[in-house]
Amino acid sequence: MSLKDENLYFIGGVVRDEMLGIPSLDTDYCYEGDAIEFAKQKGLNILRENPAFGTVRVLFEDKEIDIASTREEFYPQKGHLPVVSNIGCALKDDLKRRDFTINAMAKRTTDGEVIDILGGIDDIKSKKLRVLHDKSFEDDPTRILRALKFSLRFGFTLDGNTRLLQEEYLKNINYDMSYHRLKKELVETFNLNSQEAYERFTSEGIYKLLGKFVHLPECHPDFMNLNYSGRHIWLIYLSFFNLDNLELTRAEKRIIEWAERLKTEEQTNNTPIESIIINEIYKEAVS
Repeated sequence: MSLKDENLYFIGGVVRDEMLGIPSLDTDYCYEGDAIEFAKQKGLNILRENPAFGTVRVLFEDKEIDIASTREEFYPQKGHLPVVSNIGCALKDDLKRRDFTINAMAKRTTDGEVIDILGGIDDIKSKKLRVLHDKSFEDDPTRILRALKFSLRFGFTLDGNTRLLQEEYLKNINYDMSYHRLKKELVETFNLNSQEAYERFTSEGIYKLLGKFVHLPECHPDFMNLNYSGRHIWLIYLSFFNLDNLELTRAEKRIIEWAERLKTEEQTNNTPIESIIINEIYKEAVS
């Protein structure tokens, strides 16, 4: 049995990464129609179904694979999760709900035809990140962090209109947003362990997404020699910001407490914060 069908597509990042010539972290499938019914008709080993979103997880050749139905969404509340309005829509309508053109392409599993109705191929060639519509950041402000993450990973830059839209949104942020989603993107962005991520996060005003009354910290560590590994790297970069809006775990809160002690010590003794000290705090906090 082959997981191929004329209505089954590779979607999003896997198509983008293939064009960039890099390994893809995940392989996402999308079925033009009802993916759950497709899995049943194919006789696939179904592990889990989510009818509300039209997604199904199957076991295929000893691998767990997620297949999504094509769907349309809308945002009844800006900055929060979208609501599915139509499952089984045309593929072109599914592509239009995505974040950037480079992630809005599909590749048919049977003949390898690439479906690109929004200019993703051209944007990959010109190394540009472009949103699909002018309300994109209003609908989902975490896309600003995704833009930062993708630009760091691939060496892309925001196209002119996308940059203007980002700047405008950061001047008029709607703080009634999903901070759970924001935290997820913060973790993924700063776990890249990139000093440039921090520099752009602050210089471009992206830090303002953390909360209405969050300001740039008076001090921050020298990140030049950071060589962390593990899931808490992001907190080392952001530990001097007010993160009250994020739901932190106990281990994460311990890192923040250590950072506060260090900040107080620097202000009291006028001692610069060194990366090696931060490294010791990191080891202590997550041990």
